[in-house]
Order: sequence, then structure tokens, then C-alpha cells
Amino acid sequence: MSLLSDASSDCDFPAIFNFGDSNSDTGGLSAAFGQAGPPHGESFFHHPAGRYCDGRLVIDFIAERLGLPYLNAFLDSVGSNFSHGANFATAGSTVRPQNTTLRQTGGFSPFSLDVQFNQFSDFQRRSQTFRNKGGLYAALLPKAVDFSRALYTFDIGQNDLTAGYFHNMSTDQVKAYVPDILAQFKNVVEYAYDHGGRSFWIHNTGPVGCLPYILDLHPEKTTRMDRAGCAAPYNEVAQYFNRQLKAAVLQLREELPLAAITYVDVYSVKYSLISQAKKHGFMEPLRACCGHGGKYNYNKNIGCGGKVKIHGKEVLVGKPCKDPSVWVNWDGVHYTQAANKWVFEQIVGGSFSDPPIPLNKACHGLHH
Repeated sequence: MSLLSDASSDCDFPAIFNFGDSNSDTGGLSAAFGQAGPPHGESFFHHPAGRYCDGRLVIDFIAERLGLPYLNAFLDSVGSNFSHGANFATAGSTVRPQNTTLRQTGGFSPFSLDVQFNQFSDFQRRSQTFRNKGGLYAALLPKAVDFSRALYTFDIGQNDLTAGYFHNMSTDQVKAYVPDILAQFKNVVEYAYDHGGRSFWIHNTGPVGCLPYILDLHPEKTTRMDRAGCAAPYNEVAQYFNRQLKAAVLQLREELPLAAITYVDVYSVKYSLISQAKKHGFMEPLRACCGHGGKYNYNKNIGCGGKVKIHGKEVLVGKPCKDPSVWVNWDGVHYTQAANKWVFEQIVGGSFSDPPIPLNKACHGLHH
């Protein structure tokens, strides 16, 4: 496909390369640090499937819509097929490297965006060396040309904001390092372009102040609640991040003339879902479906699937709700499959994108 092709034609994306955090992790963290256990996966896969969700994520719906199989995590060596792309996202990932371990910081991943890019770069180079051996390798690895025809998807940055809050930073202190986060983000998009990437689909970050785990952890800082019951200061930082991200995308378009870069306003979609849940067919916007106790059904010590010992017996207390399909939040941090599907349906047509082009035309961009 030449980039001068007719903008009305659908793109034929043979592969997706995804970079991100738990919003799009299809098994990376599970492969590295132990599986996300039951009841994760119960609504669709009927067993844990490496996703922090009862079923599919937005990235799964993207793959389905493009006619591709679900993405395997790069870190998952068992049964993976990378012929249609690879997923470098891991739960807890940040753009900026965290200088602490997973255990110390309430679950931030060592696989920051620069590490994900190194993995991609290594994958690109080595996949071709092995593909040339033919046989099984040729069947399970992408063709060289697919790296320039693929869709590069990004959904990362939320954990950079929340990491600050877990270090007791104020919202102003977190705001102050947003430019640095975005400078590092831009570098990675430029590297991917240098490696042949041309079509980019970039999600902004969601309304952090509406997540049960943020509402639960910092009640003293959540005095400024908005009408939807979300903590306004946290959402203001997310919106500030998003404005800066959009500006970074505009700069990238100037610097990378052959790239088609779509900026997707997921924040607006998610906020609309939470603030008008009933209108959209959801009953529970702010409480976790799967959790234990408290105003938000969230307990940082007993998560979804959590057990406690009672009279020497392990008892499941982090139980899922009866019907996750009417809940927005799955486990206090992540969305349910139903919410992910709803979000996907809003963004796939391009009405929340800049430029306003649908997913299947994301190879065309603005240069026509």
C-alpha cells in the first residue's frame, strides 16, 4: 500500500504492534510475574487469559475489527503466534522508567516504554533472521514488509500520573513532570518511525479520578468531587496530560512527514460512560464489580480473586459481581469487558479521533 493511495480505501493492516499498560496487556505481566488468576477472564475466555478484566480489552476489539487474531504478549513464549503482530504492553507500565521494583511501588512494572521499544526492536531484527529459516518460523513470525504496513497502537501514561500519587506527590508536582513523560513518549514514536512504522493510533489517558482505587486511596484529597462522583483534581491532571499529548502529536506530524498519526480521545468516551452510565445501559459506574468491601468495593489488601484464611481454610472474599455486563469497573483499576466494548464502539468510527478518521482508514492520516 503506498501512502499516496486513495484516502477512501480501507487500510489492509497485516499486523498490530501494541505498546502500553494494563489497559492493553494481553498477557505480558502474567508471563513475567505470574498469572492474573480467576475470576479474571470469566465472561469471555472462561479462564484467566493474562488480562486484568473479565473478558476482552479495547485492543482485542481492535484486532477483531481488523480481522486479526488477538495479540499474543511478546513476553509469553508458550503457544504464541506473532505472524499478525505482537503486544509489548504490560500491566503497571509507565513511559518513564520507575527506579523501584514491582514489589515496592504498589505494582509498577519494570517494562517501561523504552524497554518495550527495545523488545520491539529486538523482535523486528531477530524475527527476520529466524523467518528466513522457513517452516514453523515463517508461519509464526511477521514478514519484513509487515513492519511498515502494520498499525502501531499506544495506550500508556496513566501509570506515570498515578505513580506520583503513590509517592504522595501533589497534583501540581505530578503536572510538573508531564513534559518529561511526553518527551520520552515522542522519542519512542520517532524510533518506531525510524524502524519503518507509518500508521500510529494513540489513545490519550482516561479519567483517573473516577477509578475506585484512586477514590479509595486518597479520600482526604478527594474533597473536590464532581457531579459524577469523581475526584476532580486527578481528572484535571489527566486532562492536562492529554492536552500536552495532543500537542506532542502535532509536533510528531511535523517531524514525521510520512506518518499517519491518529490521536484518540478515550478520556471523553470513558468520562461520558461513567457520568451518564444509566443512559448507556450501565448500573454501576464507580464501584468495582470484583473486590471486597468499602464504599467502592475496593480494598488494596484484598483484590479481585483475593482469599483470606478463616479457621485455617482459604475463603474467596474478592468475589465478582453477579452481572459484570452492567458494571463499568471490573476490579477497582480496570474496566469490564462490557465497558471496553462500549468504549471501542464509540472510538472505532473516528468521531473521537483527530483527524476524524475511522480505525480502518488510520493509514491515511492528514497528508492528502
